[in-house]
Amino acid sequence: MNKLILLLLSTLLLGSCQKQAREDLVQIDTPHGAIVVRLYDKTPLHHDNFLALAESGYYDGTLFHRVINAFMIQGGDPDSKTAQPGQLLGEGDTNYTIPFEYIPEYIHKRGVLAAARENDDVNPEKASSGSQFYIVQGKKFTEEELDAVELKVERRTKQYILLNLLRKKTDSTDYLNLKKYIDKRDTANIRKIIDLHHDAVEAQYLRTKPFKLNAEQRQVYKTIGGTPHLDGAYTVFGEVVSGMEIVDKIAAMKTDTNDRPVTDIRMTMKVLQRKR
Repeated sequence: MNKLILLLLSTLLLGSCQKQAREDLVQIDTPHGAIVVRLYDKTPLHHDNFLALAESGYYDGTLFHRVINAFMIQGGDPDSKTAQPGQLLGEGDTNYTIPFEYIPEYIHKRGVLAAARENDDVNPEKASSGSQFYIVQGKKFTEEELDAVELKVERRTKQYILLNLLRKKTDSTDYLNLKKYIDKRDTANIRKIIDLHHDAVEAQYLRTKPFKLNAEQRQVYKTIGGTPHLDGAYTVFGEVVSGMEIVDKIAAMKTDTNDRPVTDIRMTMKVLQRKR
């Protein structure tokens, strides 16, 4: 009798553990093979939205329309379903955006799933596209390269802080000039305008919790790879659990001047497993 009770208890405990261990998994099928992604729990708005679109068939027939080797592959534009060869894509979307869900532990390591969005100059709140997403391929970094990434992110953040400060002023001269210099990547003149407003920019920058990679994150980027300059700027909401070789294959495809693969790469999606 005691052995039977123990057996029943162990079976119940095993069943409970297996139930708790279930994950939300979505399979992305492509002509080159399947990519399976696991969705994170700490980004529920993106998690639930992606599941709903995948289940509804929204993504079926869309393209991976933007592909950059050693960086990422991007898809989810509904306009891509009927796109003509060579047509510029990336503007199509749902009729809504998703609020930014920043989780510091979710960094842009190789294989993560993240939401695309409009740039900071028109989207300072970092709201995500309702449908467009990307999967990071990335590359490995040295310590010196990671130092340079931190500096690049700092400069970019200060530029957008300054743009927002200048946008609120009645005299728009500095604002218009700064936008022009940013578009031209004129770092010398950008620096001059930043210096004119140094104190206000620095005060706001310090309130934003400046971007710094910790030792663990640096180790990930040195050994696994990724795209660290995107950390803190886009919502990461999942990761590839199988099929990274497919991501690599798609990333290596020949593309046109708009980074669109010359040969269309269509996808379909299905939900493999749900926790609830």
